[in-house]
Amino acid sequence: MQIDAAKVIELRSSRGWTQQHLADACAVSLRTIQRVEKDGFASQETVAALCSVYEIERQVIELDTIAKASTNNTLKPQRSPSWLDALPMLVTLLLGMAIGIGLTLWLTNR
Repeated sequence: MQIDAAKVIELRSSRGWTQQHLADACAVSLRTIQRVEKDGFASQETVAALCSVYEIERQVIELDTIAKASTNNTLKPQRSPSWLDALPMLVTLLLGMAIGIGLTLWLTNR
């Protein structure tokens, strides 16, 4: 996954940490941190470790998220769910109850 290497460096430098200190805190190798800061690529696990150590959300360092947000300037507002969203589930529930009651009545009248 592509991440903002400059942001990772900035966060590390602002704490006065060496690359080795960050690697130890994230439980990854020094080479992994060097690669992240040089190339801006990291695995999901490394991103999760960085976010945990820095106490930040993934969106802060993920370039995929930043790029998607900038290319999709017209984000659609989320609508609140209505009872119509639950209608298929309600119909299934009522149908199941009707079948269950009908079957119970049929079996008791035998």
